[in-house]
Amino acid sequence: MIDVRNLSKRVPTLQGELTIVDSVSLSITSGTTVAIVGVSGSGKTTLLSLLAGLDQPSEGDVFLDGQCLTSMDEDGRARLRSQYIGFVFQSFHLLPNLTAVENVMLPLELLDRSDARAQAETLMQRVGLADRQTHLPNQLSGGEQQRVALARAFAVTPRVLFADEPTGNLDSVTGAQIIELLFEMNRENGTTLVLVTHDEQLATRCERRIHLLAGAVVASS
Repeated sequence: MIDVRNLSKRVPTLQGELTIVDSVSLSITSGTTVAIVGVSGSGKTTLLSLLAGLDQPSEGDVFLDGQCLTSMDEDGRARLRSQYIGFVFQSFHLLPNLTAVENVMLPLELLDRSDARAQAETLMQRVGLADRQTHLPNQLSGGEQQRVALARAFAVTPRVLFADEPTGNLDSVTGAQIIELLFEMNRENGTTLVLVTHDEQLATRCERRIHLLAGAVVASS
């Protein structure tokens, strides 16, 4: 599903060029669950952004289902993301002026899906928030907001779900609930799951772990 070849990301700084991702090559099979782990500053989030086509590498290529993300223009990457990819972030990224169900509807409406509301309402039920559909994000708890974000991520039945510290802003009990929901929905949809996490419980649930240090893969199991 994902094939990465000699991927590097460098940025200029006052002290000179800084390498954030360093010559990473890896393959991720369709339907598998993968945790990207490492200390803070090891390049995990940057690597995730490159895999998802949210950022462009300095060198190398990312292939998603055989299509080269790095050779596409931004419009092409955006189209591919809308069709193939779901995202869950630590900070939820819900639109504050839309209700919970409207946030879930958004990716479906961008694809002109006539069943956007019905599908969103079904997903809100699936994540246990049928009675919170008309609430704005600031009327929801952190755990509820993350459940809305999960429902939105799965709205288009993505082939790949990228998650960046999905339990990072949650207490341990709520985080554990989100982990269970994440893996349940992953199994039901056969989605490839790639996540960045400091959460050992979450990392050990994954079939594979990729360990980064100073932007390079130092272990993969």
